[in-house]
Amino acid sequence: MACTVPEPLSSLPPLRLLIAAPRGFCAGVDRAIQIVELALERFGAPVYVRHEIVHNRFVVERLRQMGAIFVEELDEVPDDRPVVFSAHGVPKSVPAAARDRSLSYVDATCPLVSKVHRQAERLIDEGRHILFIGHAGHPEVMGTFGQVPEGSMTLIETVEDVADLDLPDGNLAFLTQTTLSVDDTASIVEALKAKFPEIRVPRSEDICYATSNRQAAVKAIAAECERMLVIGAPNSSNSLRLAEVAERMSVPARLIERAEDIDWDWLGHPRTVGITAGASAPEVLVREVIDAISAHFDVREEIADHTPERMVFKLPRELVA
Repeated sequence: MACTVPEPLSSLPPLRLLIAAPRGFCAGVDRAIQIVELALERFGAPVYVRHEIVHNRFVVERLRQMGAIFVEELDEVPDDRPVVFSAHGVPKSVPAAARDRSLSYVDATCPLVSKVHRQAERLIDEGRHILFIGHAGHPEVMGTFGQVPEGSMTLIETVEDVADLDLPDGNLAFLTQTTLSVDDTASIVEALKAKFPEIRVPRSEDICYATSNRQAAVKAIAAECERMLVIGAPNSSNSLRLAEVAERMSVPARLIERAEDIDWDWLGHPRTVGITAGASAPEVLVREVIDAISAHFDVREEIADHTPERMVFKLPRELVA
């Protein structure tokens, strides 16, 4: 049901927009988008992309207008055109099938996801069974499971899943999806350690720096907010987690893709609204939301203090050589 957009309320005190930082694009997303753009420059249109390059319709549509064609499976790609694999990673069978067809392909898998893939391979080589903490059906989970032999990895989604496990201790290890809730994952990890004292723990945190940083930024501003708007796609795991973080701190939160999705009745007339964006949401959408709110309220923008992110990932050599 459409909501009524409020008229400007000049009689009310200014609405404080507390804008989380960091927010929006991470280095892996930025790299993946650049890969598609460079592939279009190098090979010309069309360039095929298997699955959404990142989980954001605005980004996907812009690349589509530039000449990218998004497909679900490799058999939709003609033999004479290049294909890009999404930032979420793909099972080993996908590049193998591309090589069998002599397809030109570029892998845009986030390097932090690739790191998890390599960890999984090493653990299997050691003879361990992997307990993988993640969300069923997510492309990153499917890609990671596709790195190892079938049956050598078990998906764990909740603490309750840990309680239901009937596996011998001694040859187990765990890994995690990179875009999970930091707090939820910590609870599951503690449950795994308690049940399996000998379980192999990763040498470093699998949840990516951008996911952790964006959740911490929401926590830092939530106590001052009466509402939280999270800009991101409904199929974006890290964006969904940001809304959950706010809700757990008793701040009503809504996940929106564009300014047109703002529920003005739900927003009401608060004194402070928090704004953040998932790692696949471009800053232009953040500005769009701020401008929409500014059109109806006397707004005072405030950027939260933060430590800048300086992570940059190298581009594939075949596109920059």
